Amino acid sequence: MEDDLYQTIEKPAQGELFKDKNSKFYGYAFPVTDEEQVKIHLEDLKKEHYSARHWCYAYQIGTENIQYRANDDGEPNNSAGMPIYGQIQSFEVTNILIVVVRYFGGVKLGVGGLINAYRTGAQLALEAADIVKKTINKEFLLTFEYKNMSKVMRILKENNVDIKKQTLELDCKLEITVRKSHAPKILELFNQFFGVEIKEL
Repeated sequence: MEDDLYQTIEKPAQGELFKDKNSKFYGYAFPVTDEEQVKIHLEDLKKEHYSARHWCYAYQIGTENIQYRANDDGEPNNSAGMPIYGQIQSFEVTNILIVVVRYFGGVKLGVGGLINAYRTGAQLALEAADIVKKTINKEFLLTFEYKNMSKVMRILKENNVDIKKQTLELDCKLEITVRKSHAPKILELFNQFFGVEIKEL
């Protein structure tokens, strides 16, 4: 994959139910961008599956500075969270939370059985999700006088640059978002443009 692209999901998904020796495993995938969202999804699932035994999960957030966590939630060490996280890595997705909810069926599965069940639960959730490619973007602030507005707008349009926010007061301020691989070109264009100040946000 190009180094300024990443994959994620845009909406929650639920995988098919996986069963092993009467234990039931439900896999869920959620798009997340911070730990607060992780907590909310976990609380919601605990309410929905209040009689389940374990809510094991893994998440990964970020594109260049990666933050991740794997949680076994009472299952034997590394038998749940890491197999779930392994699926996040093998599907090459980020900004994602995968939770696998287990209803205990009375028969112990052993560590090997648990690893397989949690890995499969995560895999089914990811297979049910729509994985999308997104670009890693950089954000800049442009500051200039009104008289330069049409020239600035033309450059932005010719280079397919998105404007996130504009503030038009005594001078014009535009917050723009640029695909990472195109950022050096945009920087250079505006650095050469007398009367426009560009700085990275």
